Amino acid sequence: MKKADLDRLAAAAVVARGRAYAPYSRYRVGAALLTKAGQIYMGCNVENATFGATLCAERSAIASMVAAGDREPVACVVVTGGPHPGSPCGICRQVLSEFAGDMKVVMIAEDTRGTVLARSETRLSALLPMAFRLGKVRRSRSGK
Repeated sequence: MKKADLDRLAAAAVVARGRAYAPYSRYRVGAALLTKAGQIYMGCNVENATFGATLCAERSAIASMVAAGDREPVACVVVTGGPHPGSPCGICRQVLSEFAGDMKVVMIAEDTRGTVLARSETRLSALLPMAFRLGKVRRSRSGK
């Protein structure tokens, strides 16, 4: 993956983070996906008073991608407040794996001025090594 693509993706995630709705946790998260087609889709966390209805930034970006008719993410950048990069939660890891068996995941922590404090890169397969896959039901030779 080209550095220019990752830079564009990180910039989009920063913009998305600025749009987050996080009045309860005050933990704003922005995410951006790059697809095989070269498109970028942004998402931010949207909190809710009932907490369970909160939408994470990564799933928000996936929803934007799907709504646009795209289905093949190849990279994801997640931007959070510092001092350490925030990793996608378990639900987000599973949702990301629904569309990408594996992809680069970059996690960035920044301070209140937007200065990068820390950065970490990994693969989705490392974050979720045993992703659930709903496969075809296999029947035994006897048909049972």
